[in-house]
Amino acid sequence: MKTDRRGFMLGAFTGIGAAGVLYAMKRTWDPLPTVQHAGVTTINLNEINENELMIYKWRGKPIFVLKKTPDIVAKQSTNDLARDIIVGEAHYMLCIGLCTHLGCIPAYRESKHIFLCACHGAEYDSSAINTKAPAPLPMLIPPFKIKENNLVIGDEGLEYTKMKERGLLGLKKLDPYT
Repeated sequence: MKTDRRGFMLGAFTGIGAAGVLYAMKRTWDPLPTVQHAGVTTINLNEINENELMIYKWRGKPIFVLKKTPDIVAKQSTNDLARDIIVGEAHYMLCIGLCTHLGCIPAYRESKHIFLCACHGAEYDSSAINTKAPAPLPMLIPPFKIKENNLVIGDEGLEYTKMKERGLLGLKKLDPYT
């Protein structure tokens, strides 16, 4: 009878210890609260001026937001405009501001409405679509949702889902003839 009791006690303590170890392991794998809050960036679109590139930070990456002028919109093709985020009458370009060639940060040329990567000479238009090699793809569009006059970067909203379904996020080369 003592051995049954001893076995039971040993099994109970082992089970409690194992549960404690598993709980501690799970806690170490969970992201810290500061990291969880860094996963979402909210951008007030009312603060952005036309043809002025605004740079934000999301998950350690630069996020480019450009409010296009009516002149820029008038000169663009349907393919370019398909990547725009439209809030009210305003057209916005949103992308992760990294060149898809080697990850450099392109500079915006306000007078020409293009992005130029100084590392290897790649160019992107005002919709962040690559127009000159060596960039193989358009700049990527991060997950976003529109909430009133705010862009919430890090959450997938309806507009992002539609762009994803149409293949406009920059994950593949866009055909300029479509």
